[in-house]
Amino acid sequence: RETFITGAVANQVEEKIASYVFDLMEKFAGYGFNKSHSAAYALVAYQTAWLKTHYPAAFMSAVLSSDMDNTDKVVTLIEECRQMKLEISPPDINVSNYRFTVSDNEHIVYGLGAVKGVGESAIEEIIHERSQTGVFTGLYDLCKRVDLRKVNRRVLEALCRAGAFDVFDQNRAGHLAELPTIVRVAEQHGKMAETGQNDLFGLSAHTTELIDEEEVYSTNTEPWTEQERLAGEKLTLGLYLTGHPIGQYEEEIRQFTHGTIAQLLAEVERSKGRMEARVAGLVVEIRTRQTKQGKTMGFATLDDRTGRLEIAAFGDKYETYRSIFSKDTLLVAEGALAIDDFSGNLRLSVENLYTMDQAREQFSRGLQLNWMSDKGSSNLGDFISGLQTALLPFKGGQCPVGISYISPEAKAILQLGDDWRVHPTGDLIARINRLNGILGLEVKYR
Repeated sequence: RETFITGAVANQVEEKIASYVFDLMEKFAGYGFNKSHSAAYALVAYQTAWLKTHYPAAFMSAVLSSDMDNTDKVVTLIEECRQMKLEISPPDINVSNYRFTVSDNEHIVYGLGAVKGVGESAIEEIIHERSQTGVFTGLYDLCKRVDLRKVNRRVLEALCRAGAFDVFDQNRAGHLAELPTIVRVAEQHGKMAETGQNDLFGLSAHTTELIDEEEVYSTNTEPWTEQERLAGEKLTLGLYLTGHPIGQYEEEIRQFTHGTIAQLLAEVERSKGRMEARVAGLVVEIRTRQTKQGKTMGFATLDDRTGRLEIAAFGDKYETYRSIFSKDTLLVAEGALAIDDFSGNLRLSVENLYTMDQAREQFSRGLQLNWMSDKGSSNLGDFISGLQTALLPFKGGQCPVGISYISPEAKAILQLGDDWRVHPTGDLIARINRLNGILGLEVKYR
């Protein structure tokens, strides 16, 4: 107890604790435990519940640390932290320890030991150097100071993809592109320091100056897209930590689905019956089952950040959509949403299933480009040529293309002819967004 409790209040608290523990003892005894075991488990259960209630960040940090070698368990526990509204800070080369820790602002700091491909000896080397001579100022500084036989290139690449070097610069692609040069310079620096060659020829000051200049990366690398960044996190952490792949599609999805998973679950629970629904989510789990007739049933769990929902494809439906029924795919599912009689959980029985590109093809009614020109007719010719090049591989679809044009002299809304109707895929959208003068692109839905 943090405060001193006396008298009648103390008696009431002790009575509640005793009552709680005795209730737990009865439950454990019902599972077949003898009395001594039931008493011990009941007391531990009470202490665990108390810690989780009053010190949630510290408790979950300890639980994560105890299972950090089991990526699947870490993923489940991180999801529980999010449900508890606990903030999870990504790995940080200047803050993180081997295990999960709690920061001063009660955030859980990701442990370096939970990053795939990063061994304990490498982490010990990093933490020891950091504690002895201070935080690292950059990736060159890090590689010069640690033993690269322990903290090798594979380790550095994993830490980069996990976001441990974001403290230096948010551009993870830039770190990865510069890494070969950094390692080469650091290895050369280490060899010269070991042999004393610098001092022998009086080049120490010049070499230090040269390496300090190398802190500015030699190449400008375009940052990863959100999808690429999250893919790197999934590869090294086993989960999407700083975002969700569905994030970049949420504005679109909102226009052709019937709501988020959380909204639909609340609605069907209120109605206490079946309802037709169209919902989108990322596939986080898949399983199949054989029926007595030898047919395969497919089950997938969709996640859209607001909740999770199981979808089921029976018989011919599973065979029809088998090619897109895969993990880490964004799917749009249509069907009857109801409580499953067998499991008692909410489930959507699939009638139609789409990938995001297929959903755009099915539900969109047009692409609208917003383009601004400020350099006259020469700029217009370049834009038309670039747009033709972008659209050409995707011709033949049903989606019309419109252009909202603005310049210092004029404004106009143009509609391309039917010959230029396209398949509105993510690749096409990315190509158009890279054209000079494009202010934005909107996919319009019915």
